[in-house]
Amino acid sequence: MKRLIFILALMVSVSLVKAQEVSDKKVPSVIRLAFQQKYPNVKSVKWEKEKGNYEAGFKDGKINNSVLINAAGDIIETEVGIPAGELPADAKAYIMKNYPHKNIKEAAKITDARNNVSYEAEVDGRDLIFDDKGKFLKEVRD
Repeated sequence: MKRLIFILALMVSVSLVKAQEVSDKKVPSVIRLAFQQKYPNVKSVKWEKEKGNYEAGFKDGKINNSVLINAAGDIIETEVGIPAGELPADAKAYIMKNYPHKNIKEAAKITDARNNVSYEAEVDGRDLIFDDKGKFLKEVRD
């Protein structure tokens, strides 16, 4: 019985995650146009809906990028993948102290519409968010 409940819970959670993905055709034209104006050479985009906004995920060479665009077509934030070594020193120290023997799976530099910079590090299934100097701000579970 426990196994059946686990399988059903897993199926429901997978379907909820899938529900966030959006086909290119279902992305409003104002949002697609805003993205195309900013990134005219990007051909392959994976769209997701996130709290009423649309996130475009794409690669620039081998670097993972994403752009969050609101319903009006304004870019809210950009996220650019970086090597873990490029995280601020205080962020790396925080991770070493609080997650010993854990690896940084991915790291990114996030820039919002006002040019405020923050950093994200994925460690042990969590997204750790730091300010521009590397001060820990919050943890988000994946």
